[in-house]
Amino acid sequence: MRRADRLFQIVQYLRGGRLVTAARLAERLEVSERTIYRDIADLQSTGVPIDGEAGIGYIMRSGFDLPPLMFTRDEIVALVTGARMVKAWGGTSMMAAAEEALIKIEAVLPETERGRVGDTKIFSPSIGLAGQARELIDRCEQAIDAREIVALEYSDEDGSTTNRTVQPLGLWFWGKVWTLVGWCELRDNFRAFRLDRIAKLAPTGDRYKPAANRSLEEFSRQQREKYQKHLDNLNQEGK
Repeated sequence: MRRADRLFQIVQYLRGGRLVTAARLAERLEVSERTIYRDIADLQSTGVPIDGEAGIGYIMRSGFDLPPLMFTRDEIVALVTGARMVKAWGGTSMMAAAEEALIKIEAVLPETERGRVGDTKIFSPSIGLAGQARELIDRCEQAIDAREIVALEYSDEDGSTTNRTVQPLGLWFWGKVWTLVGWCELRDNFRAFRLDRIAKLAPTGDRYKPAANRSLEEFSRQQREKYQKHLDNLNQEGK
């Protein structure tokens, strides 16, 4: 969790005029009590009316509130549509986070704008995305975040099965199809693996170090270059 998000959550937990201990906040936010003490001190220094002390607990005086977020109509539509798409096509954790995000967006909007959340008539039905596929998305995302090398049992387009050791770099969504972009140690090159063809995925326990020539940015650059060459060839053939 980013520090800015953690400070926001502390303010949220202290609302309601109830005494909350640093230990309780640390447990909820999965950080140390020392971190909570520092965060509380920083919030107090910026004018947030928090009373209390270490070992006793903290309480926020009434009357303090965060200013409402001001979004344009188009921004609200974009946020709601994006959250609905993640709910429909994301992993299990992303689906839950998207639902929570929609609740928070509506909660912090001014009263006059809250109706726009429900009035957004753009939807993304999740046809064919089973729970097992959602869990695989989560596992891939966790491996990417931890830079953890994974072992795949993968079926190629012709149905043959191979075992790959992959440095996971990113997830790409193509509309119904997710691919895991990574550095394949067998091929010693970038590869994109369709998640619906991954029979097994297991962490190896090893982690890889970031390298510019094996980064997601480099993969994206190469893809753009290939696409541009394809367009150039089409233009030449059309002359």
